[in-house]
Amino acid sequence: MSTGLDYFKKVYDVVPGWVQKMHDYNPSMLDHYTALRGAAMAEGVLSVKEKDILLVGINSARHYARSMVYHTKGAIDGGASLEELVEYLLVAYIYGGEEALQIGLQSFEYALELTGTQAEKISHDSTATDIVRYYAQFATTDVSKDYYKQLLTLFVSEDVNALTDKLLALNVVDEQMKHILMTGIYTTVLKNTETDYWAKKAREKGVDEPRLAELGYICLLTAGIPSWFEISDALIQK
Repeated sequence: MSTGLDYFKKVYDVVPGWVQKMHDYNPSMLDHYTALRGAAMAEGVLSVKEKDILLVGINSARHYARSMVYHTKGAIDGGASLEELVEYLLVAYIYGGEEALQIGLQSFEYALELTGTQAEKISHDSTATDIVRYYAQFATTDVSKDYYKQLLTLFVSEDVNALTDKLLALNVVDEQMKHILMTGIYTTVLKNTETDYWAKKAREKGVDEPRLAELGYICLLTAGIPSWFEISDALIQK
């Protein structure tokens, strides 16, 4: 087995069809892609778990279920909890709306399977409010349960600004990671002004340039070279 095929078999347990085809048509191309992925996803100022779970949230927001599901496995294998995963999927709502939450259910259901958690499923056509109510049942602390109560009130009231603030507030996931996620979402959808805005908001929360740069590497991995153009404009020159 080639280096590239072996790498992806370790990552996903099986060789995905798209990997096999890249190898079949151009083994050298797969080797180069594997090297790029290995570098982008390596442990750094962002952990491997953080990189995978960020990509779950990013791809949920941009309605790209395929990549979202692939990275769900990496996040869970890296030690992410169901509660952490849920919050990344919820933040995706800020950009991707109700459809992002509906798509995100695929990630959560896969995580239930990976963790061997028995739980009732919910229709993928459910409303945003019903999905949040569903996720609330997985809260394990009183603080987290109260967070979901407040969140549900804001979803019902449709107070957009207050809802955004609450989605980005500390609960199981800290504010820094949520702001990194928002920066990544706008980076991958190539919204230059918004990327710069969220990078500045992330800095205000204490996020440093090395973490924003590593975010850029994983955005490049999932959305191509143009996404690096976007994040590089927001980075402060060393």
